Amino acid sequence: MSQQQPSDEEARERLIDLAAQFYDQFEDGEIPRMEVPTRSKSNIVFDEDSGVWVYGDRTSSRTANSVRGARKLLKGVYTIDFLAQQLDEDRSSTLRELYYLSESWDEEAAQFSDQSESDKLVEDLEIVSGVKREDFHMRPEESGATLMGPLKLREQTRRGERVIHCQEDVGEGGYQIPNNPDTIEFLDTDADFILAVETGGMRDRLVENGFDDEHNALVVHLKGQPARATRRITKRLHDELGLPVTVFTDGDPWSYRIFGSVAYGSIKSAHLSEYLATPEAQFIGIRPEDIVEYDLPTDALSDSDQNALESELDDPRFQSEFWKEQIELQLDIGKKSEQQALASHGLDFVTETYLPERLTEMGVL
Repeated sequence: MSQQQPSDEEARERLIDLAAQFYDQFEDGEIPRMEVPTRSKSNIVFDEDSGVWVYGDRTSSRTANSVRGARKLLKGVYTIDFLAQQLDEDRSSTLRELYYLSESWDEEAAQFSDQSESDKLVEDLEIVSGVKREDFHMRPEESGATLMGPLKLREQTRRGERVIHCQEDVGEGGYQIPNNPDTIEFLDTDADFILAVETGGMRDRLVENGFDDEHNALVVHLKGQPARATRRITKRLHDELGLPVTVFTDGDPWSYRIFGSVAYGSIKSAHLSEYLATPEAQFIGIRPEDIVEYDLPTDALSDSDQNALESELDDPRFQSEFWKEQIELQLDIGKKSEQQALASHGLDFVTETYLPERLTEMGVL
């Protein structure tokens, strides 16, 4: 189990300490307040040393010197009380349930107006307490991302420990990644690398063709923009088992950002970049040069696609010569293509030709 994971009691104590700070401020005759990093795009910086997105130095104060501010702190206290009780009872809940549950709170001013408000408060509590929401026993509504490959692990569940081999003990759907991957202990692996795949269709093609068997690959289904649990287990596999991480997506600007979130983190979770991001991850494709070289079926770039690509030319995550060349080429040809467009060369082309050649070129195989 990851040593970075606090116990339920430690997580609960940090939450109670936050509430105690408000009490102490009251007792000292001060207006209660809570300082958090300013969560705007202008306060997100790309840390060149670590290669991930982090918060800058600007902070915002959640203070009770206005009715609006007092309500935010009141909601925070009620949420802390709920989370502390949840930890005490060894229960869990979803972000969506927290929003609805607030409607039962006896103080109407503490109730949330929409889920985005409760989601942001949970993120504030993560930042201020230094405890991840997973350690508060909070989870998203659904994830469903999976892993398939030669990996044996021990998973902590409510029904006790389970030892699972992620090929031999699972069906074609693979091993479903739990909400908190830090409850997993890696026991043994024959894997040589990780292949993180954007789409379910391509993930299924790789498994059906036995790519994980033939090349000792751990195939991780990103399921579009990857959930925190998916990025966390990918990082742990890289850091703890020394496995190279490769990312295989569609060939469009939104998919490049999926790669960016795996490698460098995202603006939304900048406070967790060092916990979630894997800067050593490498991008396999689909690359704009693949569209030309393999004469892939394409769609025309939309205006929003073009604007996104132009924005990426100024994005710190895409400043290498490789990315500049690829993005400029895509803007020039005005086309985008999907992973499954490789099937225009046959169902086995991706596993027999495209991926082996690309992985060999990258020094992974």
